[in-house]
Amino acid sequence: QVQLVESGGGLVQPGGSLRLSCAASRTIFVINSVGWYRQAPGKERELVAAITSGGTANYADSVKDRFTISRDNAKNTVVLQMNSLKLEDTAVYYCNLLGYLGLRYLDLWGQGTLVTVSS
Repeated sequence: QVQLVESGGGLVQPGGSLRLSCAASRTIFVINSVGWYRQAPGKERELVAAITSGGTANYADSVKDRFTISRDNAKNTVVLQMNSLKLEDTAVYYCNLLGYLGLRYLDLWGQGTLVTVSS
């Protein structure tokens, strides 16, 4: 069974930075994309950023120029670097992986990591 584990959440003041990591429990050779989503209290889950197997990154308008998604293939890890954090960035952040393990299609979610931006 393949699992995703997020880490790096916490409490930060407005304007601060956090670095979230998403690691798979085993090597996955075919990864179509990895995305970071977030869900704030009372709101729907939304896509924050995603990166394809070719390295193309896409961002929600609300985080462009502040967040950066990157992949470390050797470590089977995807990182979301979050700078200039705002109060409205407070949410539970989830990692999602789409890919294949052999012939088995994967649509994996991590357990989520809480990011709280507060003064």
